[in-house]
Amino acid sequence: MTDPRHGLPDSAPGVLLAARDLHKAYGPTLALAGADFSIRAGEVVAVMGPSGSGKSTLLHCLAGIVTPDSGSISYQGRELATMNDVGRSRLRRHDFGFVFQFGQLVPELTCVQNVALPLRLNGAGRKGAEERALAWMRRLEVDDLARRRPGEVSGGQGQRVAVARSLVTGPRVLFADEPTGALDSHNGERVMQLLTEAARSTDAAVVLVTHEPRVAAYADRQLVVLDGTSRAVEQAV
Repeated sequence: MTDPRHGLPDSAPGVLLAARDLHKAYGPTLALAGADFSIRAGEVVAVMGPSGSGKSTLLHCLAGIVTPDSGSISYQGRELATMNDVGRSRLRRHDFGFVFQFGQLVPELTCVQNVALPLRLNGAGRKGAEERALAWMRRLEVDDLARRRPGEVSGGQGQRVAVARSLVTGPRVLFADEPTGALDSHNGERVMQLLTEAARSTDAAVVLVTHEPRVAAYADRQLVVLDGTSRAVEQAV
């Protein structure tokens, strides 16, 4: 049976990540009040809602960054609640990728070093890591910026570098939190085109948090979070 709150049958094949009845409060402020979520491999799901609706808290819970007060989150059938901090950290390093609104590149490193950084942190050698980083930069159309530092590139270019960094480890799930929020419409459109094409080519699932309908339009499904609860948006046939 399909639950209209998250738009997928509980037993849908290929579901990578699922959350049920999540509650999370910060002191007297209730951020999540029974939110649900599911995503398949290779699917892009946009999580929409106004500022303060709970959509970023939902993303942080799904990624194992924040622990909900109650409810369940499973990744490939395994409950995140049963994992210790080391296990959740390992997930974020190997299985999850992240793109943030302002890229969060390390200013002292070149762009190729930034993209290679997750591989280096996982123990890869410099040459192999940078070769793989360059391959992803080429796919994101920024390989010509490899030896520049983040302060020497435009906002749109820097965000493409950040997308390359998020994909370089081959994540199963990519979390993108307002990835175009700091960009103009032209650069935002190009970043979304490249991000979704690259993710789908590797069968990665994308959890896309946004308040912009034009960005959400790149998703296969849309989920609205309002006052801490979630509901699927009906898709036109």
